[in-house]
Order: sequence, then structure tokens, then C-alpha cells
Amino acid sequence: MFAYTLIVITIALALSAVAERRHIHPALLVVMVGLVASYVPGVPQLQLEPEFILTIVLPPMLFTAARDFSFADFRRRLGSIVNLGVFLIFASTFVVSIAVLSVLPDLLPVTALILAVVIAPPDAVAAIAIGRRAGLPARLMTVLKGESLINDAAALTLFSILVAIATGTHAFIDNLPLYFLYAASVGIIVGLVVGNLAHWVRGRLSNPALATALSVVVPFAAYLIGEELHASGVLAVVAAGFAVGHHGVQSHYRERMQEGAFWRTVDTLLETFVFAYIGLQLRFVITDANEAGFDTVELATATLVIFLAIVAIRFAWVFASAALGRWRYRRVAGKLAHTSAGARRRQRPQPEAPLSWRENTVLSWTGMRGVVTLAAAAGTPLLTASGDALPGREAIVSLAFLVTIATLLIQGLTLPLLIDWLKLDNARHEKFVAQQIEHAEDLTHEATMQGLDAYARNNPDPASQRLVASMRQRFDASRKAQQPRSDDPEAALAIGQYLLAARRARLVQARDRQEIDDTVVRDMLDKLDLEQAFMDSVGRG
Repeated sequence: MFAYTLIVITIALALSAVAERRHIHPALLVVMVGLVASYVPGVPQLQLEPEFILTIVLPPMLFTAARDFSFADFRRRLGSIVNLGVFLIFASTFVVSIAVLSVLPDLLPVTALILAVVIAPPDAVAAIAIGRRAGLPARLMTVLKGESLINDAAALTLFSILVAIATGTHAFIDNLPLYFLYAASVGIIVGLVVGNLAHWVRGRLSNPALATALSVVVPFAAYLIGEELHASGVLAVVAAGFAVGHHGVQSHYRERMQEGAFWRTVDTLLETFVFAYIGLQLRFVITDANEAGFDTVELATATLVIFLAIVAIRFAWVFASAALGRWRYRRVAGKLAHTSAGARRRQRPQPEAPLSWRENTVLSWTGMRGVVTLAAAAGTPLLTASGDALPGREAIVSLAFLVTIATLLIQGLTLPLLIDWLKLDNARHEKFVAQQIEHAEDLTHEATMQGLDAYARNNPDPASQRLVASMRQRFDASRKAQQPRSDDPEAALAIGQYLLAARRARLVQARDRQEIDDTVVRDMLDKLDLEQAFMDSVGRG
């Protein structure tokens, strides 16, 4: 099986390379080829335990998404993220369970609820992979990423309660609101502790390879500790990712460069594997459902009804929430308009304008399912506490796969067309980023000039003074710090390193004061890291 898995990953990577050259979404091409390949005679079933997906595949994928996510953006859109990532999960579970019972009346209500909650959460991997390549506007990507990072926790918590009811066992806490509160709060605490502990340890390592190895341990440790405490391992991983990403700007530049390249590679491998796995399961899950008494027409009808139900509830929920959001925005804006200028300065700033109807339409259509749906479906117990077979388990597994594939292909293939048709663009976000970059460059310019003054005061010898004067002249002319030229290479390297440290410190300070967005700071730090790598190579040469 290990050899077969390697073959699948290799073929999926090759398909992704072809898709990149042909400007096709790699994820969708891999899924479609996997669907066709599943019907090729002799192709074995790639059967993985749900624990493998939840404990090996899911944590690093969530970790990379949270690690690269702007916490400022997450906090700014927290209301929308919680609304879609938690409350919509419960609403979708209720609506989809009714739709399931309407087409499969022989299922037990609790079985229908399990199937519904398995299908409820959109997938972080699918959302990011497809949304990014489809040109999804930045504001929507923020909401979609945030939603996908927390909805798995809501769905898996409700899933564990429903499974306990169906099998006649007991959940850790039988009271759903109390259990959800416990799972969320303890999971977040565990993740923050693990992430901050990793940062403390990493600060005492001088080897970038060891620091990268430590970052590999973080998502698995956070997930397993969270699950061991009966909390949300998903939220533990997300919180750890936020903590590591937040503190990453304080790491040595070699650590950042090596760690970033490593996690981009892992992300690519896992993405291609997950989408290939989804496609390759089609024939086998349909065969299992047929053997359990569900014919293909019945499965197709149920898949269509469930797909329409999840789309309908998401559209209704998004637009109802948008109407409430616009009402609250107008109310706050009206209050600010009638407040004196001095009082306005003391109040919180005016909230960001709500999404337009075009943006809400696209947000409603981005509900692709993925790895968590498959893992939860496969993890549905075979037996009840009495030893009897769990009724309808084959329907849960097969319909979860079919609905996942339907959302990936139907919504994934049409999403770019919808974005083009509605003429969505990133003009507002691009303007914001341009302003942020301009402000960041002003801050680094100021930090460089202050750094030159400080270096001149600390090194009064004539050679250092000439070097500072030359550097100041060149910097004023180009507005960009450059490797200084000098007859003394060691002195030139020292002042270059000194200025880079000053610029980094100023950017991090601005980030902590919420003057500059996380994403802009990370992009600027990437450029500074490249400059320092060049300086170091020159110094070694």
C-alpha cells in the first residue's frame, strides 16, 4: 500500500505540473483523472484509516493555512468567520438531515443527522487551492480561509455527540453547548501553549534544520494533546499555527527561508494526494453502497438533493446575515455621523463596509467539501454498543464521497466563470496593500537613517564615518538600502547587517502596533531575508 500511495502522489504531481502549464486548476484535474482511473480494471482501492487522515494529513494542512494567515485579517472578519464556521454548521446539519430523510425515508433520523454533519463543513484545502487560482478577491479569501479553519471543529464536535447517541455510548460531555464550549476553549489554550513553547525553544536553537524539524512536530503535538484532553484538536492546530506565524518574524532569517520552503513543499504534496484520493474512491464507495441495498439511481438522486440543500442553506444564510450586517453597519455609521469630531476620535474606528451582493453571491457558491468530510464519514463506527451493525453507514460513506466530488467539480469548475461574470476585482484591496507598502517603506527608510546615525555615533573613526556618509548618499538617491562599498569588507558587512536588523525591528514594531498588516510585513521581511542572504554570501566570498 505504501508503494501504491507513492505512485499516486507521483502521478498527481505530474498532473499538477501539466495543469499549471495549461492554466487548469490542478486540484480539479487530479480529481477528474482519479475518477476515471478508479474504473480502470485492476486499479486497487487506496484504503486509508480515518485516523491516518485526521492525525497525519489534516494537522499539517491546517497548520500551514493558519501559519500563513494574517491574524489581523482574522480578527477583523471574526464575526463573519464565526457566523459561517460555527452557526452555519448547525443550520446546515438540520436542513440537510431533512433533505436526506425526504429521499431516503428508511434511514434513522440520527443516521441522517450524522450524514448531514459530515457533509456540513466546507474544506480549507479546497477553499484555498481553488479559490486562490480562481482569482477570489482578498476579502472573500479571508472569510473563506477563516471559516474553513474553524468549521471542522464545530462539525467534528457535533459528530462525536451524534455518534455517541447512535451507538449507545457516552460522549465526554453529553451537553452539546457545554461540550462545544469546553472543546473550543481547551483546544485554543492547548494550541497557544504548544505554539508559544515551540517559539521559546526555537529561540534557543542555532541550527535552521533543527528549527524546521521542531515546526514539523508542532501541528501533530497540538492535535494529539487536544484530542487526548477530549478537546478540539483542529482548533489546537489552528491556534498553534497562528502563534508560530505571529512569532515567526522574530526568527533568524535562515530559519524563515528554510521553514517556508519546507512547508510549501509539504502543502503541495498533501494537496495533490488528497484530491487524488478523493477521485480514486468513487467506484469503491458506490460498489459498497450497492451491496448494502442502495441502487445507483437512488444514490444519484440523494446526491442531487443534498447538493441543492447545502447550496440553498448557504445562500439563504449568507444573504440573511448580509442584510443584518448592512443594517448594523448603517446604524453604527449613523451614530458616528451625529457624534462630534472629538468624541469620534475617542471611539472605535468605523467598521469595514460589508460585502456587496456580488461578493456574497460568490461567497455563497464557495462551499467545496473535502478531506474532513471524507475522514469523518470513514470514521463512522461499524457497530453500535450492543454489537449490531450501525444502520445506514454505507449511505453515509458513499453519499459523503459523492457530494464532495459534486461540490469540487460543479462549484470548483464554475467559480472562475462566476467571478468573471460578476466582474469582481481586488481594486479596493490592492489600494489598501499599496498604501500599506508605502507606509512600510517610509518606516524602513526612517529606521535606516536612524540606524546610520546610531552607527556613526558608536563608530567615530574616520573610515566608519566615510562609510556612513557614502551609504547615506546612496540610500537617499535610491530609497533602497544596498550593500555598501568599502575598502574594508568587514565594516561594510557589519553596517549592512546593522541596518537590516533596524529595518526588521521597525517593521515588527509597526505590526505589533497594528499599523501594518501581517501579510505586508511578511512580504517585506522576505525581501530583507534575501538581501541578508546576499550580504552573507558576499561576506563569505
